[in-house]
Amino acid sequence: MKLSREARRQSKELFDMSIVDGRLDENRLRMIATEVIERKPRHYIQMLKFLARLTRLEVSRHHAVVESAAPLSNEKRSEISSNLTTKFGQITTEFRHSPHLIGGLRVKLGSNVWDGSIQSRLETLKQS
Repeated sequence: MKLSREARRQSKELFDMSIVDGRLDENRLRMIATEVIERKPRHYIQMLKFLARLTRLEVSRHHAVVESAAPLSNEKRSEISSNLTTKFGQITTEFRHSPHLIGGLRVKLGSNVWDGSIQSRLETLKQS
């Protein structure tokens, strides 16, 4: 079922109420969702689904996934984390070991992906 304009607008307003100092406040969001469930306004299920989507997008904007072909030392991990924090503000960083990359790094932050892996370059060559 398509999300109505009214439900979308209300969901965005509720989501904006859960932002404190530019960051998502989980407790406030939980209270808002509980209040919506208790009151059961028109289209409340659609509103909650859209609110969950907005929340997922916001959380992913502040969470970086760094994939490397070889395990990174603690020194390299802290260097990468500090560089990402300098460029993008306060974020959480998750490191993954992905041997299929062959070499290099792939960084995903929200919907942005920076791929400096050898596998990516080989795929580009293969397609050209």
